[in-house]
Amino acid sequence: MSQNKTFLTIIGFLLVVIGFLAIFLNFVGVDFAFLAWLRNFGGISAFMIKIGMVIIGFILVYFGQVDLDREEI
Repeated sequence: MSQNKTFLTIIGFLLVVIGFLAIFLNFVGVDFAFLAWLRNFGGISAFMIKIGMVIIGFILVYFGQVDLDREEI
């Protein structure tokens, strides 16, 4: 189970970093080559997808760090 938690944390962290960098670079006028296809959706949709990447990344990091078996509801 610990290996899955580490995997979730790394993937989440990568999504957060890439999402924030993509948003920052978009303000400068540059895009990542592998995210260039987002421009086809339009400006606001591409921005919302990048925000979604950041939010999903934070959720993955949270679930990778918390021990749900020991949490009280």
